[in-house]
Amino acid sequence: MKIGGLLKFSALDYPGKLSCVVFCQGCSLRCVYCHNPDFLDQSKDGAVSFEKFIDFLRGRIGYLDAVVFSGGDPLLQHDLFDSILTVKEIGFLIGIHTSGVALESFERIIPLINWVGFDVKTVFHKYDTITGVLNSGQIAEKNLSVLLNSKTDYEVRTTYDSRVISSDDLIEIAQTLHKLGVKKWIIQECAIHKDNEIMKLPLPDYIIVDELLSIIQIELRQR
Repeated sequence: MKIGGLLKFSALDYPGKLSCVVFCQGCSLRCVYCHNPDFLDQSKDGAVSFEKFIDFLRGRIGYLDAVVFSGGDPLLQHDLFDSILTVKEIGFLIGIHTSGVALESFERIIPLINWVGFDVKTVFHKYDTITGVLNSGQIAEKNLSVLLNSKTDYEVRTTYDSRVISSDDLIEIAQTLHKLGVKKWIIQECAIHKDNEIMKLPLPDYIIVDELLSIIQIELRQR
């Protein structure tokens, strides 16, 4: 496994649990608002060996509850299944942050996962406007179906970039998720990193929020 970075402690990345976050190297998407551009290149060597990461975990038994695999996108790691098994055997809960970029990988690991943070970029037929990758919405939709048909806990969230997601898009996403059976949808604030500065885009206004709440339960989340 290529580990691009490691956050040794987090109270935010796994609901209700203390975790560490493994940032896997590599992503097949090129989202316009990407928050972790350093982890995009799949050919780049990892910064932390898996062996050293496991040594770190053994020293955190009793202090941390969970390990969250993030990225990049962890579904692209060829040995993700075996890596998750190793971590579970030590005794940690397993979380994953993913955009659903690889169906076969997701289907294989979902029985091992305790919690999934699943990113829905926008309405599925407009995915390429954000990801830059044709047909990425179709793959994400299939992966979301796998998740919803599993017994795994999850949250579905969308980063609201008002430059590329319209109010009508938000309403369509809400309608789609509701039809699929999603009970709660997280709308995240978009933070754009440029020239060593962070620009935060506004969350939806109250008029749109009220309309969304008539469709599905939502939570607005600031970064």
